[in-house]
Amino acid sequence: MGVADARGLHGSNQMANRSMTAIVRLCALLLALSVAAAPAVRAQDAFVPIGAGGYITQLPPGAKAPQPLIYRTNSLKGPMPTNDWWSSLAWMKYSERQYAHPLAVMAEASGLRIFYPGNSITANKDAIFGFMPEKTDDFVLGCSTAATFDDARVESFSDCFVTARFGQSGHGMSVSYGHGSPYVYALFDAGGEAKLTFAKPPTVWSGSAKSATLGITIAGRHYGLFGPRGSSWEGIGAATLTNRSGGKPYFSVAILPDATEQTLALFSKHAHAHVTDTKVEWTYDPKASTVTTQFKCVTKSYEGVGTETLFALYPHQWRNSTTPFLEPTYKSVRGTMRLVEGESFATTMKYYGVLPALPMAADCDKTLLAGYIKATADAPIRPVSDTYGDGKWMGALATLIPIAEECGGAADASAQTMRDHLKARLEQWLNPRSAATAAASTRKTPAFYYDRNWGTLIGYPASFGSDQELNDHHFHYGYFFKAAAEIARHDPAWAADAKWGGMLKLLIRDVASTDRADPLFPFLRNFDPYAGHSWASGHARFGDGNNNESSSEAMNAWSGLILLGEATGDKPLRDLGIYLYTTEMNAIQEYWFDVHGDNRPPAYPASVVTMVWGGKGANGTWFSNKPPVVHGINFLPIHGGSLYLGLFPEYAEKNYRALVAENKSDTFNEWPDIIWMYRALTDANDATRLYKTAGDNYRGEGGNTRANTYHWLTSLAELGRVDATVTADHPLYAVFKKGDIRTYAAWNMTAAPLTITFSDGFVLHADKPGISTGRRSASAK
Repeated sequence: MGVADARGLHGSNQMANRSMTAIVRLCALLLALSVAAAPAVRAQDAFVPIGAGGYITQLPPGAKAPQPLIYRTNSLKGPMPTNDWWSSLAWMKYSERQYAHPLAVMAEASGLRIFYPGNSITANKDAIFGFMPEKTDDFVLGCSTAATFDDARVESFSDCFVTARFGQSGHGMSVSYGHGSPYVYALFDAGGEAKLTFAKPPTVWSGSAKSATLGITIAGRHYGLFGPRGSSWEGIGAATLTNRSGGKPYFSVAILPDATEQTLALFSKHAHAHVTDTKVEWTYDPKASTVTTQFKCVTKSYEGVGTETLFALYPHQWRNSTTPFLEPTYKSVRGTMRLVEGESFATTMKYYGVLPALPMAADCDKTLLAGYIKATADAPIRPVSDTYGDGKWMGALATLIPIAEECGGAADASAQTMRDHLKARLEQWLNPRSAATAAASTRKTPAFYYDRNWGTLIGYPASFGSDQELNDHHFHYGYFFKAAAEIARHDPAWAADAKWGGMLKLLIRDVASTDRADPLFPFLRNFDPYAGHSWASGHARFGDGNNNESSSEAMNAWSGLILLGEATGDKPLRDLGIYLYTTEMNAIQEYWFDVHGDNRPPAYPASVVTMVWGGKGANGTWFSNKPPVVHGINFLPIHGGSLYLGLFPEYAEKNYRALVAENKSDTFNEWPDIIWMYRALTDANDATRLYKTAGDNYRGEGGNTRANTYHWLTSLAELGRVDATVTADHPLYAVFKKGDIRTYAAWNMTAAPLTITFSDGFVLHADKPGISTGRRSASAK
């Protein structure tokens, strides 16, 4: 996201305390004015019914849509991927820098600029820098028959690769590159040959003018240049090298880990097996509580019969893979990348479960808790604002409903009130012509609009660039998933396709469609299966590539899919959520938190990377430099899907201590409730002390509630820390340990009794809907 896209409104009661630059204040004001002026949906707007809901296909008057021009070839049809590492290629005449890792590339008028940022990574207190300079001293891969190209366009794409087209058909080249690939592949039209333009002549350490293959070095960066068999080179010793291919149209470049003949031979072996397709497939194994992901590629051999290629694996991949690694490695802004050879590789990751809510503590003051819940349930209904503001409001209510059910008594009525609020607001959004919308006495009428050009569902009123720039759909709609799961848990028929489930599935498909042939939406829009995490910017038009700030809001979306899938008996949806949740969890532990302590340069002292970019890791947010916000943006919203934050207690303790040091106090003026809840994952007694010291006058984060905070703190004071050594064969579970006592928790969303077996042999009988718990000594067998 750009400055104008900042998602800073985590509760209006915090705004007065935020330190924002003048430009951010101005952008926020302009954005607020545009949202406030959002028009109502008119009766004559084109409407597509989906069950009891529907969407519009005519942009509401005054509303803003993404740019009409998509830079793609005429042959490429259908929904356009956005929110990807290469997205700027589709939004710009050429492109911004694209961080495929280990390479970085940028489309420009003369061709594709190629750079290896790994040996120039630097850091200071503000960020880790692994970016590609706008004008590098490496080289541009161009075509001998064209000095410049009018533009660069997306020609094709797969799960991890993209092909950029330079020039019209018959007069240019197609260049393919991808996540985790050290290669760039080029195919030239008739008569075209590879032309490489350098800032200064490279050092040639292997090969000669008569060799098809060259090993070169530029400022300490090593490359292999692979012409067709029998080709030669023109320009050795000069700043322009042309491969004379003898009419053969293929060519490859690779970044080499070192300048040795052995490594060059390894890369030469696979250089002409061009990757033409990539596919990611996942499987959830309930018995083992694992997610196995297969990364597969298809190649076309232009020389020989080899079909294998080389993959460079990120830390979250190689740490969870048994695939044999080759000795050479790359440096990246994410940490060390390790090479594997083959047509595929696999990762297997543990899934540690989610819950609608934590178990109720025995000493929880239910009367006090019921009062807190009632205060939220009976508060004035929030007027419709936008997809993010409404989402956070619904998310807060959805988090409280299972807590109210556990509390029982007077809280039961509050639970029903909140369910009614959620149902009414969701139905307003899911059908702009519903009775609830018609009766709403608000100045804004919510609606989802389908943009045929890009293939996306945009909620209006929009916010933070979710319309024009297609930012943050997973953040916004994730709260809708959470809210819908709470309704469906009690009323599965409400979420049936013939009622509101059809529109809910459209929202899910917008963010995370699993069908590569989906006629309406791209595959996994917001999630990057190779990087292992989501991206927030729809266009990625930044020198540092794409970015994702609030990793925890992405996790909120994926936990919402798990709960909704379980509530409706939709196992594919549940398993999609588990895949996304488990994979992003591992990426968060590596790149936002660095829990193993081996991914970051020593010159970066901060305990957290708040915002992950393609070419950078930043210690700051879009909207505030206050330490509780800088840390808390990757904690919120906190609920039963947030326990992954406590899987590495040593790191969580270190991170909290760093926050206190940066804040110069353990009294937090911004988002104190979020920080206390994070603190409780390692020391609930200390968190409770802070909570009690603050009293009743603290101002919490706008998407959280006092009831949720109190329940969380009292629960963890009794349960202890999250126990990552034990898993279960049911998706809705958690395990805790305090001293020698281990507590097992599971949630049954069905009317039938469930028997849940934990990996240490403990068996829990969940005989009725809701949460069930069991305890025993951790030393018991």
